[in-house]
Amino acid sequence: MATFSKASRLCGAVTMQPKQLWSLLLSRILPKLLGLPGILLKKFRKEGSVCSSWHATYKCLLDLRQYKQPQTPCLFYTCESTGSNVGFLYSLKENRSYKLTLSEPPIRSRLLVGSSNGWLITADERSELHLVNPITGEQVALPSVITIEHVKPIFDASGTIHMYELSYETPPDLFDLGDLRDELYFKAFVFPDPSTTGSYIVVLIHEPHSQLSFARPGDDKWAWVGQGREYKDCTYVDGLLYTVNYFGKIDAFDFTASPVKMTIIMDELKYPVCENMYIIQAPWGDLLHVWRTIDVPPNAPSWVPGKCLSETLKIQVYKMDLEAKQRVEINRLQCDSVLFLGHNDSLCLSAQVHPGLKSNHAYFTDDFKELTVLLKNCMRDMGVMDLENSVKKEIVSQIWSNWPCPTWITPNLMKLNQAFNI
Repeated sequence: MATFSKASRLCGAVTMQPKQLWSLLLSRILPKLLGLPGILLKKFRKEGSVCSSWHATYKCLLDLRQYKQPQTPCLFYTCESTGSNVGFLYSLKENRSYKLTLSEPPIRSRLLVGSSNGWLITADERSELHLVNPITGEQVALPSVITIEHVKPIFDASGTIHMYELSYETPPDLFDLGDLRDELYFKAFVFPDPSTTGSYIVVLIHEPHSQLSFARPGDDKWAWVGQGREYKDCTYVDGLLYTVNYFGKIDAFDFTASPVKMTIIMDELKYPVCENMYIIQAPWGDLLHVWRTIDVPPNAPSWVPGKCLSETLKIQVYKMDLEAKQRVEINRLQCDSVLFLGHNDSLCLSAQVHPGLKSNHAYFTDDFKELTVLLKNCMRDMGVMDLENSVKKEIVSQIWSNWPCPTWITPNLMKLNQAFNI
């Protein structure tokens, strides 16, 4: 009791009982702790479940959104030696990793299709999609793969689905349950839905021809947009989904319209200029068009065991003048900003708000689908690049397995209070 009395005098709360003081300390300390990646992990959840004071304060902060401090993206990865249900977060801020035990099905058996707003979008061994929050442990099943346009289930004699058919403008191809995911999925995103308070929308880029589909909570199937193709990336800005395709064409989609309305924002380039393209909203308000050139470096050896010779050689950033419909190349980001590129929702963050990050650099993971799917066991194309001179450095010495591909994720405690009608 002496310890609590001393703490009471220090806090100026002389008349408070020990239990009240403990709650006060938790309510003041916990919001600060929630800014640390380590406190967001399994150990924190476990402590919150066994201590009523921790749990009550934790729940209150979630309800009041007081935990929402700017979080620096972490690198999510797995490791063969630690088990199929174990994942890790590597904190750039702390230069250390945190271990997480995730729900079934095993994370190492899944394909990582995207990472967005704190959620991993994964495809299991039946090619079904799930949202997974590695911090809270929450998992949400998305509408079935057989509701995606151009996918048809094939049943065996007992009435069980045993294969999928994928078709579009060509004769259908048949895929085993676990093989379709490698062919079908390109990238997925979770965005806040501006049309409904507290809701969200999942956007999927998928084959054939990298088209768009989306789903909202309560949906029992994917809604096919049916407009545009060859998309590489997208971002939600002021109620519109902005997309970029392989040819550099920028479109905007209004999902609140029926049917969905597409507006061409910028025409495609005369010819493809790079393998990967991204569209990002910058902290200062501009839309950025980012080009990532992936190729075999000059004078590279003809073969290196366990390594894919193609790698990121250059990252170019263009500011989009939407009124003039022009791209203006820039070699220095405003606000000491940095880029995060890969399977994640593409990000541009201020290094002033996220200490420890290198301004005017791009942190990138491997998202070149043709290589990551075909060459699952090869070393991944990852690093941090100076945007001014294209000099690359490693993020950290390799601590990850090459498959599933490591990806950036921004820790998020927000729970999804609505589910899909599965």
